[in-house]
Amino acid sequence: MNIPHIPVLLNEVLEGFSTIKAGYFVDCTLGYAGHSEAMLQRYEHIRHIGIDRDDEALAFSKKRLTPFDDRSTLYKGTFATSLPMLEERPITGILADFGVSSLQLDKMERGFSFESQTLDMRMDSTAPLSAYEVVNHYGQEQLEYILDHYGEVRSYKKVAAAIVEARSHGAIESGKQLADIISTVIPRGGKIHPATLSFQGIRIEVNNELGEIEGLLDVLEEKFKAGELNGTIVSLITFHSLEDRLVKNRYKKWATACICEAEAMRCTCGKNHELGKMLVRKPITATKTELKINARSRSAKLRTFIFKG
Repeated sequence: MNIPHIPVLLNEVLEGFSTIKAGYFVDCTLGYAGHSEAMLQRYEHIRHIGIDRDDEALAFSKKRLTPFDDRSTLYKGTFATSLPMLEERPITGILADFGVSSLQLDKMERGFSFESQTLDMRMDSTAPLSAYEVVNHYGQEQLEYILDHYGEVRSYKKVAAAIVEARSHGAIESGKQLADIISTVIPRGGKIHPATLSFQGIRIEVNNELGEIEGLLDVLEEKFKAGELNGTIVSLITFHSLEDRLVKNRYKKWATACICEAEAMRCTCGKNHELGKMLVRKPITATKTELKINARSRSAKLRTFIFKG
């Protein structure tokens, strides 16, 4: 079976779940099942749930995980909406890899690529909003917001203006056309394509990626407080600062025992409000060996949290 995607930080993910208890391991971003297959192989005492919104990924993963049919169940949907609906218990491990898969990036018809002849970027190809609508129908101020807040593009005003000017002469139909427009504003320098951050911002808008992460974190907190995730290990892999900041700040909040106001003279809250602990303070990143094999792992950061048992 030809495997189209290399899972990032695979050994580090497996090690983070070394104490996982019997129960259900939920891969919230199943993708092409690289992490899931490795987890099922190593930890024979767990059952598996895989969630993804990409039909192509689900079909591939179903075949890949055939040897584990008796322990694996797959669901289509976004993780923020699917996780609350799961009836399986207990959930003892949760993984989410927020990166776009290599197959999605490389497959031209998916419209993620700078060379693509389409302009799509939907992780769920049945979703109503695509990059075409964003690029051709969003107002200039909306585009500026997306490029600034989601793409962290320094020249966001100039890029938004260039897009609006270009589409006034006809619709922007392809990823290549969009990348060329952006390249007239941001000069090429180094190995990073000048359209990289702009594409990131548009992709995040199309797929509501930050909203999904916030939703997942909210669901995890609610489930723990409802008594459902005692001792559960949560590993989240991010790929840019916006995602990592959300995860880092929430983990920090969860690990805080004292919730008294900063100006309080002494603790009066009981100092027992922590939900668990972070496995390590700093995120785990790819080794030099992995970087040589998979360049896309260079931005990956793994943070793991263990809820109180």
